[in-house]
Amino acid sequence: MVSHIPCYVCLTFVSISHLVSTLAESDNYIIHMDVSEKPKDFGSHLEWYLSTLTSALETSKLNTTNSFSTSTSKLIYSYTHVIDGFAASLSLSEIEALKSSPGFVSSIKDLPVKADTTHSPDFLGLNGKSGLWPVTDYGQDVIIGVVDTGIWPESESYNDKGISEVPSRWKGQCEFGTEFNTSFCNKKLIGARFFNKGLIAKYPNVTNTIKNSTRDTDGHGTHTSSTAAGNYVQGASYFGYATGTARGIAPKARVAMYKALWDEGAYSSDIMAAIDQAILDGVDVISLSLGIDGVPLHTDPIAIATFGALKKGVFVSTSAGNRGPLLGTLHNGIPWVLTVAAGTMDRDYNGVVTLGNGVQLLGSSLYIGKWNSSSNKIPIVFFDACDNLKALQKVAYKIVVCQDKKGSLSNQVQNAYDAKVVAAVFITNVTDLVSYIRTSFPSIFLNMKNGETVKDYIKTSESNPKASLEFKKTTLGIKPSPRVSSYSSKGPSISCPFVLKPDIMAPGSLVLASWPPKIPVAYEGSSLLYSEFNLLSGTSMSCPQAAGVAALLKSAHPDWSPAAIRSAMMTTSDAFDNTLNPITDLGDDNHPASPFAFGAGHINPNKALDPGLIYDVNAQDYVNVLCGLNYTNQQIQIITKSASNNCSNTSLNLNYPSFVAFFNAKGSNPSFKSVREFHRTMTNVGEGQSTYVASVTPIKEIKVSVTPEKLVFKNKNEKQSFKLSIEGPQKLKEQLVFGYLRWVDSASKRVVSSPIVATSYSSEFVS
Repeated sequence: MVSHIPCYVCLTFVSISHLVSTLAESDNYIIHMDVSEKPKDFGSHLEWYLSTLTSALETSKLNTTNSFSTSTSKLIYSYTHVIDGFAASLSLSEIEALKSSPGFVSSIKDLPVKADTTHSPDFLGLNGKSGLWPVTDYGQDVIIGVVDTGIWPESESYNDKGISEVPSRWKGQCEFGTEFNTSFCNKKLIGARFFNKGLIAKYPNVTNTIKNSTRDTDGHGTHTSSTAAGNYVQGASYFGYATGTARGIAPKARVAMYKALWDEGAYSSDIMAAIDQAILDGVDVISLSLGIDGVPLHTDPIAIATFGALKKGVFVSTSAGNRGPLLGTLHNGIPWVLTVAAGTMDRDYNGVVTLGNGVQLLGSSLYIGKWNSSSNKIPIVFFDACDNLKALQKVAYKIVVCQDKKGSLSNQVQNAYDAKVVAAVFITNVTDLVSYIRTSFPSIFLNMKNGETVKDYIKTSESNPKASLEFKKTTLGIKPSPRVSSYSSKGPSISCPFVLKPDIMAPGSLVLASWPPKIPVAYEGSSLLYSEFNLLSGTSMSCPQAAGVAALLKSAHPDWSPAAIRSAMMTTSDAFDNTLNPITDLGDDNHPASPFAFGAGHINPNKALDPGLIYDVNAQDYVNVLCGLNYTNQQIQIITKSASNNCSNTSLNLNYPSFVAFFNAKGSNPSFKSVREFHRTMTNVGEGQSTYVASVTPIKEIKVSVTPEKLVFKNKNEKQSFKLSIEGPQKLKEQLVFGYLRWVDSASKRVVSSPIVATSYSSEFVS
């Protein structure tokens, strides 16, 4: 059942015996191999690696045991995607012998690695030598307000080591409450308030169970806030997975928690009160990993409250939702906030299946329980679809192998759990396994290729086939990465489809962050398991990542508006993965991801520091859009808090760093053409003179033109305007096509990129 809770060796004059002892001491090495030299006799790279290792052990004078069995035990990993090669535990004499092997390229000692968990800072390119972190002193003095389920103040992520005094402009406070003293706040956690009056009014009886304090009784708020701005915590891990030093995106930023989500429920009145108080307290950034589906802007409490934040210059990051992969499932499609999609990182959590013939296969796993058979092999049996529960219950002490057929993986996992199998190996072509791999029983998920190896071994084994399983492996450098997570909700925005949403993608899958140690993270059998860190997935996790980046940018550019910060993040984002190919979508059979899935691209914090040009927006520009949506003055007033809203310049043409055009006229002749025009104004935020030339990628079915094709800026903060026209059939044949407008300054190498989407998607938007 899937668990949802949720040294150098210095040689001097020494004795021969000491020299031999030193040469025999083992260390871990990563071995790079040239696969073009692999003999054709070997069916797989793994077989070749084992043979190479065996030969090296035989050559080594110090090895006196059976070389093949020893090589199997010494092999740690066989890499497939990250490198061509393997990792092994070898002595100096063994590594020297290996160097003369055919195909050997190089060896690197497996030195202690400080995997900067949640790992996302490293994956996003943040480092202490250059870019946003050193420029902003890691976000020092920027205040991030988080509206969520509360906080666990004792967590080491909120320690205030290296943090300066609380900014004098801060007006917030640390409220006393049940199991929450005001002394829990410090120079890191500078504010803690709770809001539940709306909930209590709705359900008066909740006063019998509700704890009136900011204490986190769920875990979600502790996770999101530490993701955005957690301080350094060494030795963090999730039961041995993702071991390293934990830190948030803006590790020196301040945290203020506003608890408005409760175990007993959550109501918009409380959420709006929390946002209101955060603005009053003086936060710079608000992170909202929550949302409401299918409501127009003027009745959306998030939209209404965040417009107030906008007018006060507060940047708001929101989650896109977890209802993917279908189009039109996104919430928080609000023009004045950042809407964040979720993607993967280059980190996998693994288990290793070692077959009786010594072949090792790497698979996905997050099993955290006790498993005593990592070295002792036990019988393994293939059970095909694992759809016969009664038969599974009779398997006894064997590893059961199940093959996913026609989307039956969920049922197979459930059947294996119900049958109380000792352990299971699942063969599947599912590429997004986030919701499967955290099982309460020992299990490893293999791809189809590795699965066939297991099946062939079981089928051809002359004796009783056996295998062993090993868990708690973490692999970095996975390619391709990132990819759009399948659960991430997609645009277009139903409430405002004329502004392309989501805006951007950030890491959201299996993010490690702080967790209340008294709230269970999983279970094994009937036992609950606890941890100070947890791995969670969702746009709830990507939202605070973007909030952390916004905090860093706010520190670097305190005069920038929320729209300017959003523009910098969007126009410098990456549309290509770490293989330099277009980012793909796990929810769309790994096809190239569209801007409806990941917005402008994957967030790149250091590039956002110096975007060159920005698309800025003021409050009146948003009012013009509300007028263009045919909102009444009363409806607009609900959002703006002004009775005198100027609709003289009604327009759906918001000065936004993206473009979306609808070609979905009903009953139209496909041969008839129509044109959509967009007007944009860009502000030069770079120093000195610059010249940008427009470049548009080819897009099926449509023609895009830009006038003028060159923008010349003589001074900083100078503005220049352009028109982008999209000509296409009145109704597109494809549901959507997309490309990019890129303004390129060849002198500075800056590229200002914006997605262009043309779509035939038709859905009555909420008005």
